[in-house]
Amino acid sequence: MKDSASARRHPAYFVTLIVATMLLTPLASAQTPSPQTPAAQAPAAPPPSADTPAARTLSADQQQQIENIVKNYLVQHPEVLQEAMDALDKHQKQAEADKARATIRDNNATIFNSAHQVVLGNPQSKVAMVEFFDYNCAFCKRALSDMLDLLKTDPDLKFVLKEFPVLGEGSVEAARVAVAARMQDSSGKKYIEFHQKLLGGRGPADKTHALAVAKEVGFDMARLEKDMASDEVKNTIDEDMKLADALGVSGTPSYVIGDEVVVGAVGLDELREKIKAERK
Repeated sequence: MKDSASARRHPAYFVTLIVATMLLTPLASAQTPSPQTPAAQAPAAPPPSADTPAARTLSADQQQQIENIVKNYLVQHPEVLQEAMDALDKHQKQAEADKARATIRDNNATIFNSAHQVVLGNPQSKVAMVEFFDYNCAFCKRALSDMLDLLKTDPDLKFVLKEFPVLGEGSVEAARVAVAARMQDSSGKKYIEFHQKLLGGRGPADKTHALAVAKEVGFDMARLEKDMASDEVKNTIDEDMKLADALGVSGTPSYVIGDEVVVGAVGLDELREKIKAERK
């Protein structure tokens, strides 16, 4: 990733390499037998040595020539830089998508069927959507209605929620309360009410706010406080964070649909299109 970032900052580097190759090719070609020389009479080419022109470092004059050619070419053809950047961006996106597919394949059971996750909708459905979210994420708040609409209009969808508290200590506290709430409610009916109120509410989400919402919804508060200190809460959040890291998820909300990672609050229509494509 470091090399790719460097390449993005210095796109002229690629053009320099191309021009250098063009200049060096005649030098290298000069060391090979002429096409008119019969193959049987051509002497065996000796291995390259430090004394051959193709192996020597470019001279100061040659380097200056390349710099002048690159400068003049880029001034006359600035569109080349955009073409190079577009090609690089396309290549990187394809590489990221390939990596995500491999990660989803290798971690399929944990992503879609972990014992430490919240499952809404139809748990038996073959089509599942996973959302990584943070209770303090403004875009997650905006995407909440997308999830609710999908659950309401698509009875054959399995919707999985995974905690990804990356926006500070308050987010971690809220996630711990949420996992403890899930532990009390295997049906998910009370949990979804808690989730809507906390994610859709005003103000920052933290332990105090999350506990107030849990009490309002009707959870057993003594048990909730006890469960918050359990290994189950720690293991759940640790598992979700490791999965997000393996998938390359760096922001919220992010979704996993089939063998694809979808980053950002892309909107209801695009999510529906992704689900439709997965059902084909």
